[in-house]
Amino acid sequence: MRERLGSRLGFILLSAGCAIGVGNVWKFPYMAGQHGGGIFVLFYILFLVLLGLPVMIMEFSLGRASQSSPVKLYQKLQKPGQKWHIHGYAALIANVLLMMFYTSVAGWILYYFVKFLAGDMTGISNEVSEKLFETMQADPVVMVGFMAIVVILAFVILSVGLQKGVEGVTKYMMILLLVLIVVLAVNSFTLSGAKEGITFYLKPDIGKLSANTIVGAMNQAFFTLSLGIGSMAIFGSYIGKERSLMGESVNILVLDTFVAVMAGLIIFPACFTYDINPGDGPGLLFVSMAKVFNNMSGGRWWGTIFFLFMFFAAMSTVIAVCENILACVRELTGWKRIKSSIICGIGVLVLSVPCALGYNLLSGITPFTSTSTIQDLEDFIVSYCLLPLGALCYVLFCVSRKGWGFDNFMEEANTGKGLKLKKWMRPYCTYVIPITIGGLFVWGILNFEFADNFTVLGYIKNLF
Repeated sequence: MRERLGSRLGFILLSAGCAIGVGNVWKFPYMAGQHGGGIFVLFYILFLVLLGLPVMIMEFSLGRASQSSPVKLYQKLQKPGQKWHIHGYAALIANVLLMMFYTSVAGWILYYFVKFLAGDMTGISNEVSEKLFETMQADPVVMVGFMAIVVILAFVILSVGLQKGVEGVTKYMMILLLVLIVVLAVNSFTLSGAKEGITFYLKPDIGKLSANTIVGAMNQAFFTLSLGIGSMAIFGSYIGKERSLMGESVNILVLDTFVAVMAGLIIFPACFTYDINPGDGPGLLFVSMAKVFNNMSGGRWWGTIFFLFMFFAAMSTVIAVCENILACVRELTGWKRIKSSIICGIGVLVLSVPCALGYNLLSGITPFTSTSTIQDLEDFIVSYCLLPLGALCYVLFCVSRKGWGFDNFMEEANTGKGLKLKKWMRPYCTYVIPITIGGLFVWGILNFEFADNFTVLGYIKNLF
């Protein structure tokens, strides 16, 4: 018998936990900082509503209708002789690839939490605080060690079971996360640079709009919702038919957007208060917030609370995505949950090592620009390729007569109480969504900097 979640709240918070993670509180702020602040946020929210919401409904529908993991759902729903199921295996690979670098970022957060809790971050100069992030990344023992703690903790929780382990732990983590983020945002409003930071963050500047801003916003929308790799489909397979899937998806989208927006309200006032470049990249969160807490009264405890909240966000996604991996492997092998947890845990741990070492022992590997790392390669494969292409595959399967078909999708999505899909949405889902995703995917590849100052589009322009 297939495992079930214990409550509707558990489903919403667990699914939101999969969506809410370092994509919201780590990647979203630095992407917004690099792509012009408010204009990026505007397109991000547009893509969440116009693309993210429909794709999420589709994933939930496929999971609930098939009662299977992403690796098996196509076999249940496709017509005889069709090959849609190949994407199911690609989805499993994408989940593993995501965890290969996501666990390292979660390890960074855990490291900062421990440093603040121990009091090692108070009373130090701003220069030392800024260099701590680089010092951490340069230490292979620290990088691998904290990443390993994250992986082991996740699979120990997963081994306990769906309701007692995954749902029980994630539900409480998410509630605490939502409380902590509000407290921290209110605190950031008191900083001297709050007005400038909030203006940069929330006021769109059309002069900063570019193709990379638009593509980055779409990819971030898919990344933050974990769409295109079946992470939502698996939770759809764990719920009943009492509620329609559009209403549930809206609830999750609202929670996800709330956390992402609040994370920016925490970080950008700090950037403008302490003269930190908002476009600093992946280290923005750690450098900016460490400097904030080092310069404020009670900073040790504020910092501890902040990185505890961050760790909750990171772990909620690690647990959810690893549950997806576990479900796929269990359906392929027939293994029990504990055996699968041990074997998958070891597999994810080993595969995550290259990313952890990519900043130190393997720092000579630069797959793209001279400053790129192994993490950049893994992120490119997931964010620029597997997420949008996977989302496109789910959409085409749901709307095409050669797939599951729009009528079947709509019937499944509308089963139960709550918001319903309307027939007038059919042309939008059938034509606008796939064309938009496909077009922005191609545009993103054409504009991606594969080497220093080299893009495919730039190369084509030089030919003429």
